[in-house]
Amino acid sequence: MYIKGIYKKTIYNSDNYIVGLMRVKDNDIDDSLNEKTITFTGYFSDINIDDHLKLNGNFTHHYRYGDQFTSDSYEIIIPEEKDGIITFLSSEIFPGIGEAKAKKIYDKYGDNTINTILNNPEELKEIKGITKKNIDVLHNKLVEYQDSIEIIVKLNEYGFNNRDSTTLYNKYKRRVLEIIDNNIYDLIDEKFYYNKIDILALKHHYDFFDKRRIKATIIYVMSTIVNDIGDTYLGYSDIYDYLVRALKKEVLFSLYEEVMEELISEGKIIFDDNKYYLTTVYYAEKNIAKRFVYLNNQKLEKNNKITDIFNKIGKYNDIIYNDKQKEAIINAFNGHFMIITGGPGTGKTTIIKAIVDIFRELHKKDFSWEDKITLLAPTGRSAKRMMEAVNFPASTIHRFLKWNKDNNTFGVNEYNKVKTEMVIIDEASMVDTYLMDSLLRGLYYDTKIILVGDFNQLPSVGPGEILKDLILTNKFNVVELNELYRQKENSNIITFAYNINNGIYDNSIFNQSDDLTFIQTDSYNLSEKFSELCFAYKDYNYNDLIILAPMYKTINGIDNLNEIAREIFNPKDNQNEIIIGDVKYRVGDKVIELVNMPDDGIYNGDVGIIEQIDKEKSEIYIDYDGNIVKYNKSNYLNFRLGYVTSIHKSQGSEYKIVIIIMLNEYARMLYRKLLYTGVTRAKKNLFILGEESAIKKAINSNNVHIRNTTLLDMVNKMYEEVSIK
Repeated sequence: MYIKGIYKKTIYNSDNYIVGLMRVKDNDIDDSLNEKTITFTGYFSDINIDDHLKLNGNFTHHYRYGDQFTSDSYEIIIPEEKDGIITFLSSEIFPGIGEAKAKKIYDKYGDNTINTILNNPEELKEIKGITKKNIDVLHNKLVEYQDSIEIIVKLNEYGFNNRDSTTLYNKYKRRVLEIIDNNIYDLIDEKFYYNKIDILALKHHYDFFDKRRIKATIIYVMSTIVNDIGDTYLGYSDIYDYLVRALKKEVLFSLYEEVMEELISEGKIIFDDNKYYLTTVYYAEKNIAKRFVYLNNQKLEKNNKITDIFNKIGKYNDIIYNDKQKEAIINAFNGHFMIITGGPGTGKTTIIKAIVDIFRELHKKDFSWEDKITLLAPTGRSAKRMMEAVNFPASTIHRFLKWNKDNNTFGVNEYNKVKTEMVIIDEASMVDTYLMDSLLRGLYYDTKIILVGDFNQLPSVGPGEILKDLILTNKFNVVELNELYRQKENSNIITFAYNINNGIYDNSIFNQSDDLTFIQTDSYNLSEKFSELCFAYKDYNYNDLIILAPMYKTINGIDNLNEIAREIFNPKDNQNEIIIGDVKYRVGDKVIELVNMPDDGIYNGDVGIIEQIDKEKSEIYIDYDGNIVKYNKSNYLNFRLGYVTSIHKSQGSEYKIVIIIMLNEYARMLYRKLLYTGVTRAKKNLFILGEESAIKKAINSNNVHIRNTTLLDMVNKMYEEVSIK
């Protein structure tokens, strides 16, 4: 179906998605529509009021706006009759022309006006009142206008939908057609994934074993392994095996060898020490190694004031620091790089607070001292927790680096660095290779850096195991905390955590005090016990309680448990509701953010409450601790119910009360680091709900994937080279 008409008014425009009004001139649906004004929607590029458009699509019905024409492709039509041409030339597309000049031009050239402007623009000099600037505007804008029409149509014909065509045109302009002709796989980026481009390539007669396709598939499988498994390099035969698996066909090994050589010569893959890296990952790891080796080798800066201030701070805070804590605090000022590591309850946050307090005292005469020390964390919750504990501003790394989610770039980078004297990064085990590299590029080379974390927790979601690798080099100043402060408070949670970490299963610790409770149940009876426990804590603040489970999609997975929990914590009571996909949301629901939204000040893992649902406007308002964020259809999938969440999502957070579900049905996700990470989220009360055999299985299973990384080797090699010289 198509509709031709004139674009008369914009109702809504966001990120190329337009809701507008069109005056219909022609269509193949119903003649009675002609000369009527209809609502249309779709993704468009470079369209303007009074443009003549041909929209292809269908009528749909919106619950508020009624019937509207939803366009899946479109053409901009250059008018061919007098009124249309005059309106077109006097539109906002051609600034400085206006209706009077447009009429003069039409009177001179009639229906040949557009052709004259395009092919013989110098003839317009004959018209009185038409300046050279007018001629240039008319010709250049019309050429550009025709380009956009031609390119969007060709992209639609190629198989890109309206939205994708618009995105591609806005990014590449006319060059997009050249890219497609030469190698369509060069379009692969954050928005155009391998699978989408590969389907179109095969559709348009790319040979199955075309070298361009094989190259793109190799980069795709390497990126997938790096991001999904966490390795920073792969072996030669492994890459071949993954390639065959991705293509579902055998590939001549001679072709594979040829393509790999070309990828290396093109700089897309690095070959070093019989290892194969994506170039970005290789240089990221190398930059991290180089920076920390440099900082570690800087001359110590003894400051005699530090000890006096340290003693003063201890008295003021009424804290007696142990020897390890004192060592960490003093070394923070004497050296340029340090790692502070330890499990829960060992006083890591206490050290951070002392460092900040001493820094404040050292710079108390400097009104801008706060700009000289920076506290960072990988998640919003961990940053907030650090800020509250230390009583000093803290930020996520993404916010500090001014992340742009649209193009996945950082405003703070090697060309726009931030001047700060000391950076403390908490929960450093969660920071992956890419993010650490980006952070270091945004800091001046002599900035002091302190990493704080527990490498026994789950590693970063992205590639690498930076904290662990740096510690294992034995080259850096590492302060390992092992005195358990919370254990002195008879914390069975801490004892349980350390037992897990050491592979010890001791069920005698269960139910000995209120802080650690085990409730026996199995998969068939879980919902009853789970409901009872939820009822007992249904009035607790959502920031004080978290329920954790290892998996999403089993019968007792996160998705189903969320439905049970919601009916207890937020039962239906005339609240407004909305269904998104197959999930129902209502006012008062606890939700968890799934992506970073820096413009709105929220990040992956942040927890909030649905405050308002406006069905008429298709808007949902969520309250993240006083920060009200508006969602619409374009980003509904950025959040999900958050009564129950994964242990991975909870990392970097602490809660007064933690409930962990442990069942044998989660078998493939039962391993030591996962349970340890979940248990160490609890500060006051921990409930384990499930089967003892599942807990035992997790503690005894230390067979997690050992990541292939080379940060450790790179650091050691750099020190070897220095010693040889």
